Amino acid sequence: MTHRIAFIGLGAIASDVAAGLFADLGSAFTLAALTHTPAASGPDPWAGRIAPLATLDDLLSWRPDLVVEMAGQPAVQQYGEACLEAGLDMVICSVGALADDGLLARLIAAAERGRARIRVPSGAVAGLDYLQALAGRADAQVVYESRKPVAAWRAELLALGIDPETLDASRVLFNGPAREAALRFPKNLNVAATLALAGVGMERTRVEVVVDPLACGNQHTVRVTSPLGDMQIQLVNAPAPTNPKTSWLVAQSVLSTIRRHLASFTIG
Repeated sequence: MTHRIAFIGLGAIASDVAAGLFADLGSAFTLAALTHTPAASGPDPWAGRIAPLATLDDLLSWRPDLVVEMAGQPAVQQYGEACLEAGLDMVICSVGALADDGLLARLIAAAERGRARIRVPSGAVAGLDYLQALAGRADAQVVYESRKPVAAWRAELLALGIDPETLDASRVLFNGPAREAALRFPKNLNVAATLALAGVGMERTRVEVVVDPLACGNQHTVRVTSPLGDMQIQLVNAPAPTNPKTSWLVAQSVLSTIRRHLASFTIG
């Protein structure tokens, strides 16, 4: 069986996912990509391997088995409902968009009308199965700390009037609920939204964002306390070579989600 997979976006994460698919599944699928990014100078590395799609209508007409969004929160808002209502299963990687309750409700309604499924990859974090077991419990507390090096926050530091080159100590950029974190930092805090959706919700999941010049990689710490027990997970992920805001692990997580969606046998 040949699967048809359409990407929305063809940036660094999507390129890593495509490379993984070609290495892993051989000729068992065909790929297409909807992107509005101007073509770079020089040869297209995906020419003849990923079919270009110019519009949403092109994507819907291509009738993929799975749509994988990897283009940022505006792409979820622009394309999500139409894809799901057309009956296309969808992997949403820009999870921070789902911190908007209205958008999330519209996407779920569209999926129900189209009998489609929405999948959210775990991305740069772990422990979602534990959080899902605690969902709905009013006595559970979840705290997430994101600690990244200066390179991940250069634009944000400059906007605050802080010279990234002279920052010599860690600094808290945000402390508050997951919803606000995900919407305020759309390129850095998808993990906050993922944890909140899996567990106790956007308002009760607390987030602390730290920029740390001494951080080795992108560090994620999740602390959970409830009458059922306590959990603490700490991950140190290597930043993606082309985007220090994103952990290199993210592309592999998306690839794993695609594999699970297409598989006849899965674990967990």
